[in-house]
Amino acid sequence: MSHVQTIGSTNDTDPIKEDSEGKVREVGGQAIWSLSSCKPGFGVDQLRDDCMDTYWQSDGQLPHLVNIQFRRKTTVKEICIYTDYKLDESYTPSRISIRAGTNFSDLQEVEVTDLTEPTGWVVMPVKDIHERPIRTFMIQIAVISNHQNGRDTHMRQIKVNSPADSRAMPFHEHGQFVTVDMQQFCHIR
Repeated sequence: MSHVQTIGSTNDTDPIKEDSEGKVREVGGQAIWSLSSCKPGFGVDQLRDDCMDTYWQSDGQLPHLVNIQFRRKTTVKEICIYTDYKLDESYTPSRISIRAGTNFSDLQEVEVTDLTEPTGWVVMPVKDIHERPIRTFMIQIAVISNHQNGRDTHMRQIKVNSPADSRAMPFHEHGQFVTVDMQQFCHIR
C-alpha cells in the first residue's frame, strides 16, 4: 500500500510554524520513542530538542529505525524530518520508509520517500487507502539508505503531526453553532 515520493534539495515548509498557527498539532510528545542504535549523546533527546544544531546519530547496520509508540490510537497526518545535507553529507538519509501498525509484529509500509540532498524540513504525508490520515498505535521510521552509501545516519529533528482542524471532528453533522451561547461548543478544548 506504500506510495513512493521524491523530494529535492530544499523545502520551505516549517512544521513548527504550522503547529503554532493551529494548522497541525504535534503529537510526538505523547509517544514513547526508541532507536535501533545511537552514539552516546546523540539519541532521542537530541532528536526531540527543537534545536537544528543537534542530531541523532545511528551506530550500526542499515536499516536505522526510529520507533514511535503511542499509548492510545492516534491520528497521524504527516511525519516531518529535518535534515541538512550541506552539514551531514554521507550521513544524510536518501531513502526513508514509514511503517505503521499496532506493535512491532504487524507494521506495514505506508510511505517511501527518496531524498535528493535535502536541506530543511522533509514532510511525508501518512495516509490510509482512502487518502485520510492514518489512525495507529505505532509509527516506525526506517532509514533504508544514505547519500554516498554512508553507513550511519543523522536526523536533526522529527515531528509527528496530527490534523488540527475542527472538520476532523464530525460537529458539522449536528448543525451550525451560530448563536453566542452555542459558540462555546464549536471546538474541543
